Amino acid sequence: MSLFAIDQEKCKHDFYCVAACPARIIEAVDKDAVPQPIAGAEELCINCGHCVAVCPHEALSLKTMKPEQCPPARRDFLPGPEQVEHFFRYRRSTRNYKDEPVERGKLSRLIDMARYAPSGHNLQPVHWLVIEDSNEVKRLAGIVIDWMRWMIREHPTIAAQWHFERIVGAWGQGLDRVLRGAPHLVAAHGEASLPPAQVACIIALSYLELAASALGLGACWAGYFTTCANNYAPMKEALALPNGHTTFGGMMVGHPKLKYQRFPLRNEPRITWR
Repeated sequence: MSLFAIDQEKCKHDFYCVAACPARIIEAVDKDAVPQPIAGAEELCINCGHCVAVCPHEALSLKTMKPEQCPPARRDFLPGPEQVEHFFRYRRSTRNYKDEPVERGKLSRLIDMARYAPSGHNLQPVHWLVIEDSNEVKRLAGIVIDWMRWMIREHPTIAAQWHFERIVGAWGQGLDRVLRGAPHLVAAHGEASLPPAQVACIIALSYLELAASALGLGACWAGYFTTCANNYAPMKEALALPNGHTTFGGMMVGHPKLKYQRFPLRNEPRITWR
């Protein structure tokens, strides 16, 4: 099989596959022709599957995926704009967690949902590190505190801007303002030399945060952890990522302790129309 095959009996010559291909590597020489890959298509294909997904007749099969392997779209499952807006406004950054773990199956589903986030050239460069042990999460929070103490000594101006003294002081009183006592931490990492990796990881984590809310879980971006992970050798050693990888974001995950009853206000959008 070449890059893709078309069932000539099923093909209706509507050329949706030609229009949907982002790499423009599918062509039809005339209205009665069956679409074909252009010269060099094998090297240019990003394996996004749009050509398979768009065909209403299941006529096109990629070498890497067939129509019967791709679940059908359920338009009756899609929320309307009011439901989407409500869901977005319902989402809260969770900083209060119950002292109970999330079962591994739910954590796995969370990441499985997040893997459908878009990535440049469909490279899908995101790697996941799940810190499942709550004691290890607390240990990592302690490493962040050590980094903050170092910053207070060596870079006091920056530390003052970020109010590190208050966070370190709270830690001394038994309050975790770094990872907020979350039972789990999910980090997205990738190859530092791969330009699309950072944005892909951030988008995937955004998907994960929204998915957490849909699964009845709470999540919050772990900004202090992420900065520490990229600037403090003891944290890099603790994470033990593959060579050449860097942490592009971390997310606290757990069962939320609080339930919010209404939506807080936000600033009006600042828009420039041209």
